[in-house]
Amino acid sequence: MKSICVFCGANSGKAKSFGEAAIKLGQYMAQNEIKLVYGAGNIGMMGIIADAVLEAHGYVIGVIPDFLKAKEVCHTGLQELLVTANMHQRKEIMADRSDAFIAMPGGYGTLDELAEILTWAQLGLHSKPIGLLNVNGYFDSLIRFFDDMVEKGFLHPKNRHMVITDSQPEGLIAKMKAYTPPDVEKWLDRSKL
Repeated sequence: MKSICVFCGANSGKAKSFGEAAIKLGQYMAQNEIKLVYGAGNIGMMGIIADAVLEAHGYVIGVIPDFLKAKEVCHTGLQELLVTANMHQRKEIMADRSDAFIAMPGGYGTLDELAEILTWAQLGLHSKPIGLLNVNGYFDSLIRFFDDMVEKGFLHPKNRHMVITDSQPEGLIAKMKAYTPPDVEKWLDRSKL
């Protein structure tokens, strides 16, 4: 695992622990020579994790659409900055440049990126590990929702296990390194529900 794409907020959140977790994850990645791939922002959780990786002498690849770069929210101190025409290209490049994915606390954008990368895995477009860094139980309600999808027959139980969770970067990345993708087709056999 040489690179991890981190999905996270353009805001810092209200709890100090969110930013602290971003710093801890960034430092851990740099110390273990894991490149950060992210949305190239210099604000919120994005800016915090990028700065943490850079300060620990790690490597950061930022990917940003030109309309966001024009709004001056782009981090200017990255080793690599890739500018795309739109959000779709941004997500495709981030996925291509990454060996794994971690979602940290964030808003709609983070949820969008997480849902899309999970869908791509479910469709067999990639078999890379996907993790939630569950800082202070931030993702507890989402995890319960995933379980509810299984219970109500909208998600195969094996696909539910594509989401790896831990509250600490070290534990999460260790679980992600041990991940084996499920051997199941996307479409559920309705007779087995």
